Amino acid sequence: MRQRLLLCRAMPLPPPPSPPPAPRTPGVVGGRLFASLPSPPPLQSRREVHIWYILPDELNDASQLKMYMDLLSPSERKTALSMNGEKLQKGAVLSRALVRTTLSRYTDCKVDPRSFEFKKNKFGKPEILWQSDDSRMQWPLHFNISHTSSLIACGITMDTPIGIDIEEKKRKTAKNILSLARRYFTPSEVDHLAKITNPDAQQKEFIKLWTLKEAYVKALGRGFSGAPFNKFSIMLAANNRIQITVAPKVLKDSDSSCDCLSENWQFALAELNNSHYMAVCIEDDSRSSDSGNGRPPLGLQIWKTIPFLEDTLVSGTEAVKLIS
Repeated sequence: MRQRLLLCRAMPLPPPPSPPPAPRTPGVVGGRLFASLPSPPPLQSRREVHIWYILPDELNDASQLKMYMDLLSPSERKTALSMNGEKLQKGAVLSRALVRTTLSRYTDCKVDPRSFEFKKNKFGKPEILWQSDDSRMQWPLHFNISHTSSLIACGITMDTPIGIDIEEKKRKTAKNILSLARRYFTPSEVDHLAKITNPDAQQKEFIKLWTLKEAYVKALGRGFSGAPFNKFSIMLAANNRIQITVAPKVLKDSDSSCDCLSENWQFALAELNNSHYMAVCIEDDSRSSDSGNGRPPLGLQIWKTIPFLEDTLVSGTEAVKLIS
């Protein structure tokens, strides 16, 4: 009997039952983020622009927001949590999560959204920080982001600078639009607005011009402080062509805020989600001397997204109304 007991003690114990599988994190399969979502079509030329946007009011699940927070770097988390109020904090988290998840898509998900590093130029425009010996530099991605309290958008291009701006169509402005325009715009732009007698139409035209000018200075990498709005003119022509003009005296100006200005840029202007104006600006090396006549339009594709959960291509639907 004693021998049998010893033998029993020497036998290995059966393995404990396997724990139940952990709840599956949306968008994560086999440890790879976005492996469960289709990749976007590739950016095949410098003239193609992809836009991804979020509606913050649709994202209220605490676990989902925590997952987005976990994608951020420590400094990004600190910045987001320093915002005054939950709404601003949420917007900051969603903005950074949208940038990281969108960029990851264009590396065939080979780069984890959490591993991206960024730098800012002297005017504050963020750029991807690739290490000089990093094989991931094969993706010459450019991005830009814009946000309001109700919509956040990220634009992506390949090997060309991009600027994007989003403004609410019903954005509150000064009652005297012309007085505001004289403060920031060029005389030709003020004259253009003065010819519009309907107050609502005049306000909408002002917001469109502001959105286009903002996209331009962001594409330059300068922002408002580095490229004042009154140094260049943007006009919406009758054929819906967008024309940019830099005065000759400005081009010859030795002022450092003017030396970056040029007319070699192309624009797109659209209504987004029936609530916002969106302007996109990219560098256009193919621009001819005929003020852009005959140039093909930008290859613009737009998605509405809830990262990790849902992507909807909205180009060609009522959600996107191309103005120019």
